[in-house]
Amino acid sequence: MLDRRRFLARGLTLPILGAATAAYAIGVEPNFFLQVKRYLLTPEGWPPGLVVRFAVISDLHAGEPFMSAERIGKICLAANALAPDAVLLLGDFNAGHYFVTRAVDSQQIGEALSVLRAPLGCYAVLGNHDWWHGPLLTSPSDGTVAIRRALRQAGIVVLENDAVALSMDGRKFWIVGLGDQLADVAGRGTGADDLDGALAKVADAAPVVLMAHEPLIFPSVPRRVALTLCGHTHGGQVNLPLLGPVVGDLRFGRNLVYGHVERGGRHLIVSGGLGESIIPARFMRPPELVEVVLGAPQGEADG
Repeated sequence: MLDRRRFLARGLTLPILGAATAAYAIGVEPNFFLQVKRYLLTPEGWPPGLVVRFAVISDLHAGEPFMSAERIGKICLAANALAPDAVLLLGDFNAGHYFVTRAVDSQQIGEALSVLRAPLGCYAVLGNHDWWHGPLLTSPSDGTVAIRRALRQAGIVVLENDAVALSMDGRKFWIVGLGDQLADVAGRGTGADDLDGALAKVADAAPVVLMAHEPLIFPSVPRRVALTLCGHTHGGQVNLPLLGPVVGDLRFGRNLVYGHVERGGRHLIVSGGLGESIIPARFMRPPELVEVVLGAPQGEADG
């Protein structure tokens, strides 16, 4: 009888553990955590004494009940609390999965984002979900018209293969925004990105910070760019103990899924993002704001 009880207990352990893990991944981690991931670095050629603080918001994937307009507003207030010099938004404002009970439309997203404050301004690129469909995966695409209008009304500048010059304490740098690489413009199977054209708009030798939704472009980014900031991968979204982001590694390559990557003097930071795609779950990759301080001693610290 004792052996039978032990056998039954052991047989129930894995299903119970699996159910608890799923409940945590769907109900807890994506909805009740907000991490600040801080990166402190000074890229090669960055002007001495120039310290710039960025708050980076990526992959909101708006839609109730998981990412309501109210929650987006609270995330924006948390970004403001970092006292950034500029706010950078890396795209995918629209929902990313089918488990949405109510749409959060572009106007609501824009109103929630309108509370963002930064002395050097707020800048955005668009993501693949902003191109592929409307607020819901089942909504037809409007060619990004509504989300562009909402961002503009919120005081956020959309940079699509474009560049803007900024300065602090008399020292100049550039923000360059890349068009989405998976946009599938006009059904031609091509992206909206033009890296060469975007960088051609940089008119001098001042350092460049590149915003791109997907990190796929990074191998082609020249050393001219001090830092590339990306989202899209959600940091793997679901990370298995010991194995890490298996699906993310297979889709994007191990070094393009999450965090700070340095290759030949070029720097990339991939955000873990805030929302979810495919399934409304996160495991061992909680939603995160990214804070980047350029010109600070190199390192990183989680908040």
